[in-house]
Amino acid sequence: MRGDQTDEEGAIIGDLLPSERGRWSQLAQDNRLFLNGLLYVLRIGCPWRNIHGCYGK
Repeated sequence: MRGDQTDEEGAIIGDLLPSERGRWSQLAQDNRLFLNGLLYVLRIGCPWRNIHGCYGK
């Protein structure tokens, strides 16, 4: 989607993102997708329950 990270930006920031979300959680599947979803919510101002389907659950 418009405003998502490019491949170059993803390569730069990818190593800075954690591989796990917490002590008891499973491994994160796609941190870049999560970050794009987070930025979408901040950019649009919608609640989490109304997030666009391309960002997953």
